[in-house]
Amino acid sequence: MAVSCVTTSLEEEVKPRLDFGNIQTPLIFNPSILNLQPNIPNQFIWPDDEKPSIDVPELEVPLIDLKKFMSDPVSPSSSTLEASRLISEACTKHGFFLVVNHGINEALISDAHEYMGRFFDMPLSVKQRVLRKPGESCGYASSFTGRFSTKLPWKETLSFRFSDEKSLSKTVEDYFCDALGHGFEPFGKVYQEYCEAMSSLSLKIMELLGLSLGVNRDYFREFFEENDSIMRLNYYPPCQKPDLTLGTGPHCDPTSLTILHQDHVNGLQVFVENQWRSIRPNPKAFVVNIGDTFMALSNNRYKSCLHRAVVNCESERKSLAFFLCPRKDRVVKPPRELLDSITPRRYPDFTWSLFLEFTQKHYRADMNTLQAFSDWLTNKPI
Repeated sequence: MAVSCVTTSLEEEVKPRLDFGNIQTPLIFNPSILNLQPNIPNQFIWPDDEKPSIDVPELEVPLIDLKKFMSDPVSPSSSTLEASRLISEACTKHGFFLVVNHGINEALISDAHEYMGRFFDMPLSVKQRVLRKPGESCGYASSFTGRFSTKLPWKETLSFRFSDEKSLSKTVEDYFCDALGHGFEPFGKVYQEYCEAMSSLSLKIMELLGLSLGVNRDYFREFFEENDSIMRLNYYPPCQKPDLTLGTGPHCDPTSLTILHQDHVNGLQVFVENQWRSIRPNPKAFVVNIGDTFMALSNNRYKSCLHRAVVNCESERKSLAFFLCPRKDRVVKPPRELLDSITPRRYPDFTWSLFLEFTQKHYRADMNTLQAFSDWLTNKPI
């Protein structure tokens, strides 16, 4: 059933979760001005039970060395088998792990951070030329002030689409030039190359995920070929009241796989065993985590874990996030190897395009996004 045919029932079903409609005049998030004020606006203050803890214990996440796997991915070496074992253990517990010796050029990562800094240093009027429109997943967002009215995140983001389809080979370059002008062509070239590198790395990680789940190692890699993914630049300015707000609220990624590169400032926290724990920045490593869509593909064997970002009063923080997503018309369902009479299906079939629509127009992502979406799919009228 087309999304446009079911919008009314969908809105009725998830209405308690929404706060889109209470916004009168959207607040403009300008941290250089807000930080001159003694207090932060109430819209940024989170409830007491969700306020951040800055000093939290560190989460021990496995460090997966990809060197031998990347150099000889065909032969199932002992190091590859050990990598798949460590990934299985992490994804069963919380869905987070680190990868090193990943083959991504350090100069490319440095350039991606450099151009991110240049973008967020630009005047607000320039950034607003690519303002994210309601219901869309790409563009510049100033703390989502145009989308939500409460529990606003203390951050700016720029999100844009990457397509691995051969007929759409320059998606990112075209976005920067078309939206911001030819003066932004260097930005487009850097992020086009970065996204291509992230897509290739994602497919390699998908092979390891297949091995770790005991399915054909090519299954998930082939599923995500011609992926239609999202790249996001995150900027978290310093905040005078970091104990009252969050850079990113608690949520599980609705996408399939996230590959994150943090700068040197701590801020990422994961909720494990009923407490928040931090993942220390490592410039040589990417943080990888499972998202809701892959949790559905694994039939709930691998976990999409609750996480958030905190801010501080001294240092800005930046991160690069690549969200791997399948082609939008792909049907998300687990392979036969993960189904048997003892292990029934946990989630109904769905397409990524419908799930994306759900998260952008009808539901603010949290720890229950996939279940809320699945409940609606199961109960929606035919």
